[in-house]
Amino acid sequence: MGAASASADLPDSAACVVIGTGVLGSSAAASLARRLGRQVLVLEQFEPGHRRGSSSDHSRIIRHSYHSPVYTKLTRAMFAAWAVAEHESGTRLIVRTGGLDLGDPAVTNSVADLDSSASAMSEAGIAFERLTADDVRRRWPQWDLPDDVAALFQEDAGILDVGRACAVQLELARAHGAQLRTRIRVMRLEDRGDEIAVHTDAGVIVAGHVVACTGKWTVRLLAGLHPLPLRHTSEQVTYVASPDLEAFAPGRFPIWIRLGDPCFYGFPVYGEAAVKIAQDLGGPEVEPDDEEGVVDPVRVTKVTDFLARHLPGAAGPVAYSRSCLYDLTPDRDLIVGPLPGHPRILVTAGAGHAAKFGALFGDVLADLVCDGETTHPVGPLGAGRPALR
Repeated sequence: MGAASASADLPDSAACVVIGTGVLGSSAAASLARRLGRQVLVLEQFEPGHRRGSSSDHSRIIRHSYHSPVYTKLTRAMFAAWAVAEHESGTRLIVRTGGLDLGDPAVTNSVADLDSSASAMSEAGIAFERLTADDVRRRWPQWDLPDDVAALFQEDAGILDVGRACAVQLELARAHGAQLRTRIRVMRLEDRGDEIAVHTDAGVIVAGHVVACTGKWTVRLLAGLHPLPLRHTSEQVTYVASPDLEAFAPGRFPIWIRLGDPCFYGFPVYGEAAVKIAQDLGGPEVEPDDEEGVVDPVRVTKVTDFLARHLPGAAGPVAYSRSCLYDLTPDRDLIVGPLPGHPRILVTAGAGHAAKFGALFGDVLADLVCDGETTHPVGPLGAGRPALR
């Protein structure tokens, strides 16, 4: 599963092996180590913080606003799980900016998605505001919007510092006793019924459970066990050097999503002296490999054109763009839970929007490993759901 390198002190066995140190893997490691200590072994094929996966960079949107109540039922626990990591580490991981969802009647499914988000938050008892285009322009004059745009504003939304979150969770895991081994390639998993043999390029480890948080490498890892119908698209984000950084500071400007197809989303200034903008699901389907993807300049132009039209004060020279891969399910919902037919192997797949749930899913996976069940309502996100069969 990546660059090969042997480790002289690789344990022969562990109660649980966590594969991957992205936001899901590091969070699972932290939650498991709180309960199992040194019986947790974490394997990383490269090095923590590498840029080949989907958990590097400065920022991810974190929010209550979702089109589906499946997610809004989880978001309170999601914020609470990150608060635990912040408290234990003394490190701020979430910057609350508020979140603005925009529905434009001229954009396919945009208003319908906005209404679904409002319905899901109402069902979950989460407070939000409905705004007109005039309301948005008065509150944030940075926006240039058509008069018929509608909006939702939710004050708890903001930025998850994903790179810092990975590092913090991994250090919390180690503080609770977890063992970390880097540059270890996992070749395959062998289900022996009462244990899992983890075959690596440095030897075989016998584990009571395995938690696979392997992103674009998941299909390769699970080959021969239970195929998951994942496809991969090449996505990218762009940082634009605004000439008016103050107007787009986190205290003055929210994270935002223009819903529908095409969907665009963006951030205030954070991590760079620039705003960040991207198109969701704007890239082609690709075959995953071990390297960071190549940036498509045509898609950079699409997002900068959107910025120039609707946030002209943010428009400026492109600082840089980065590429990453989405590991997509047919229904575009996340996966968390046991692999069908292999209850000792637990898997996650991000579907392009898992980072914000990292700390919560870490707790869920620890529950499933240690207790065989969880109180969090993640059943609809299981790997055995009809859409994945």
